[in-house]
Amino acid sequence: MDYEVIFCIVNAGYSELVMDAAKEVGARGGTVMHAKGTANKEAEQFFKITIQPDKEVVMILVPKEIKDAVLHAVYKNAGLKSEGSGIAFSMPVNQVVGLSPVTPDNGADK
Repeated sequence: MDYEVIFCIVNAGYSELVMDAAKEVGARGGTVMHAKGTANKEAEQFFKITIQPDKEVVMILVPKEIKDAVLHAVYKNAGLKSEGSGIAFSMPVNQVVGLSPVTPDNGADK
């Protein structure tokens, strides 16, 4: 199975909003890292938003087949025009180890 990783960078405190949206369209989970943004006043003027320096980066590994649905759901709920002021992008993943496929007998439906 081919995978993609989705990165979503949002204002601190909005990672749950990202994960809720992603899970609604099939993502199983993600990883949140705390970060600090370095945007300047020119970027704020260009995007017409106020940029908070404290950020959360949400990484979500998904099967390639649902990548577009997850990206659109995340951006709809936590994009630049929301309180989360998020951006999202994806990158291909060459290899994955340690994941088990979703089957009814491994507890994924509980």
